[in-house]
Amino acid sequence: MKSQKQPPRKLNVQMPSDLEPTYANVVLITHSPSEIILDFAQAMPNQPSLHVKTRVVMTPLNAKLLLRALRENLAKYESTFGEIIIPGRGEDLARAFFGTSRPPEDEP
Repeated sequence: MKSQKQPPRKLNVQMPSDLEPTYANVVLITHSPSEIILDFAQAMPNQPSLHVKTRVVMTPLNAKLLLRALRENLAKYESTFGEIIIPGRGEDLARAFFGTSRPPEDEP
């Protein structure tokens, strides 16, 4: 007996009118056997500390579904606005974004 696929159900999303957006330019990711923890933080160049603003705890399944949704949405974004170029040639991304500033290289 074949199981029939059920159509995706529509969710009634209710957004609080006083919801404040959180800006994050760093995500610290940790996990346990049953949870993925995402700490969204703000970092400023040349500042030694991060300020965690929001923590999201998910199951590994939901984290994998989030990864898939992000891939799909980034592909749509890039097809509309062009490729997103990630800076840094082989160096640590966090250092490329938030490391200490470097002096300009000597010109010939």
